[in-house]
Amino acid sequence: MTRHSDYMTAGSASRRGFLGLAAGGLAMAAATPPARADKVRTSAKIVILGAGAGGAAIANRLVERLEGAEITIVDGRKEHWYQPGFTLIGAGLRPASYAVSATGEWLPRGVRWIEEYAAAIDPEARRVTTAGGTTLDYDYLIVATGLTLDWDAIEGFSLDMVGKDGIGAHYAGPEYAAATWREMDRLTDAGGTFVVGRPATEMKCAGAPLKYTFLIDDYLRRKGTRDRAQVIYAAHSNSLFGVPIVSEKVRMLFGERGVDVHYSHVLAGVDAARKVAIFDAPDGRVEQPYDFLNVIPPQRAPQVVRDSGLSWADRWADQGWIEVDTATLRHLRYPNVFGIGDINGVPKGKTAASVKWHIPVIEDHLVAEIAGGEGTRTFNGYTSCPLITRIGRAMLIEFDYNDDLTPSFPGFIAPLEELWISWLMKEVALKATYNAMLRGRA
Repeated sequence: MTRHSDYMTAGSASRRGFLGLAAGGLAMAAATPPARADKVRTSAKIVILGAGAGGAAIANRLVERLEGAEITIVDGRKEHWYQPGFTLIGAGLRPASYAVSATGEWLPRGVRWIEEYAAAIDPEARRVTTAGGTTLDYDYLIVATGLTLDWDAIEGFSLDMVGKDGIGAHYAGPEYAAATWREMDRLTDAGGTFVVGRPATEMKCAGAPLKYTFLIDDYLRRKGTRDRAQVIYAAHSNSLFGVPIVSEKVRMLFGERGVDVHYSHVLAGVDAARKVAIFDAPDGRVEQPYDFLNVIPPQRAPQVVRDSGLSWADRWADQGWIEVDTATLRHLRYPNVFGIGDINGVPKGKTAASVKWHIPVIEDHLVAEIAGGEGTRTFNGYTSCPLITRIGRAMLIEFDYNDDLTPSFPGFIAPLEELWISWLMKEVALKATYNAMLRGRA
């Protein structure tokens, strides 16, 4: 089995370690520490749905800011998944364990954790009911549930197919990402037809399918089998990325590396027996034979959120994202409800880096209201995508609601250049910053 370490000399490993420390320092310098302020006394009941990146981070911040609040987290997940690591696992650069920790490890003392999923949300009554029948009345609700992967929407596909007969699905979880790597590694030894795409829905980390396409191309080249392979990227629209200048850069790189792009092709089904992917295309359904297919399904709000009345009625109706103000992330019809992370119905912001900038906005508005004031902080749509273009190189893409590039290190890291420092941001520094965010320190 090919490993990334096979390509590295001892000298390059040392260099990577030294520069990794530098990258980590830069990333932590970019982190905004929580403002030191006197605690606000309150008896408010705050319910947080979800103990993932957003839920854990806001819980840690509110514990530091509020005295006497009754804070309850509702989440049945025992494991916390570091989702930005899935692409690294799917490329054989990290083991599955790299992305797994215990949910309770990140939750602060003084917070009640109900280890069940929410079964119902009643924003009129200000009440959440858990799967076990517990009812929780709240003064404030923070929705941080994340999203669900709609695997059933892909006809003929099931997760037990992953890692066999040319099927991958690195979005599905750490073990599935590892199984995807094993199959991709096996098949790049000989070449063949490799197909990657993305769904037509909004999705978390929309750059991940592009990264995986670049990585497949890179492994084929390293193994000397690129001339015996076809790499296909199925774009869900007429663009490769939501930011035009980034889309054009990716188009140029794909052209240079011989990646075939099938525009307006959305995966609808898999015929595993024939090794054929079925796509919805402008002229109807088309079939694409494959040797390796990475499946990424449509992504939607969890059903409990879609049934709650919190979703947009006229936007993303098939997806269920909650109706929040784009700047304050406060619900437009229920002002005591806030959204963090992937669940928000906003044009940008389904990345862990976005969560980092959601947290201070929600903290500011919620704490200010409890104290009898009014919050002032806003979210500008900040989204970050360390877009891997080959092993050891990436572009650090950062942008806002207006599709303007918003580099954190202007003059030092050029966002549209393939740089080793941007790679280190992804491979080394990002997890430390993420962990600091979970603790409420970034």
